[in-house]
Amino acid sequence: MSLFRDDGVVLRAQKLGEADRIITLLTRQHGKVRAVARGVRKTKSKFGARLEPFSHVDVQFFSRGSDLVGRGLPLCTQVETIAPYGGSIVTDYGRYTAGTAMLETAERFAENEGEPAVQQYLLLVGGLRTLAAGVHESHLVMDAFLLRSLAVNGYGASFTDCAKCGLEGPNRFFSLQAGGVLCGDCRVPGCAVPSPETLVLLGALLSGDWQTADSCEPRYWREGSGLVAAYLQWHLERGIRSMRYVEK
Repeated sequence: MSLFRDDGVVLRAQKLGEADRIITLLTRQHGKVRAVARGVRKTKSKFGARLEPFSHVDVQFFSRGSDLVGRGLPLCTQVETIAPYGGSIVTDYGRYTAGTAMLETAERFAENEGEPAVQQYLLLVGGLRTLAAGVHESHLVMDAFLLRSLAVNGYGASFTDCAKCGLEGPNRFFSLQAGGVLCGDCRVPGCAVPSPETLVLLGALLSGDWQTADSCEPRYWREGSGLVAAYLQWHLERGIRSMRYVEK
């Protein structure tokens, strides 16, 4: 029997029995962890509200083995709030739908329980902090998070130099399969030809240039979001269900 302590973000919560929940978290040290939180659905629960999606928490786990992730689910025995991002996110539909898509994406990129995914964890914490602050359009925050998540998992897209031969940009033709824009010589059938402003926007979101991103016109936001969603679906091999509810 072992005790483990870690901080993490609550990705989702599922009902278990009459009063319990199975909580899925993305943690700093152990990656994705599923654990049972007993009695959290009771009105007198001490930490039920702390284990809602979007919450950044410090959690103590009790495991019956020497490893946190094993044959059975560990128990959440203590929870302390680090940052209650959900309070600001769930009150706004745009933030809520964008945030839900971010949580689902993070879980998909951390599929193997118990395997550390520190970069993905840090991206999620930073993305939720920015989303909760409300200083940028929610769908721009989401697209920036998706592009950076793809990058840290080995699927970074190029929006200037040719993804095939490296020819310096700007280049016009965008290919999901090739991993970004292509020059005229490397162009393949089925390429999209987005607006130059859209490619500038996507490059700004990937690099964190919020001044450029915030100044773009809505039509380029919408075109860029479509490219990001298609690129994400291509590499995950299936779509993010929450994306259909995101306001554009």
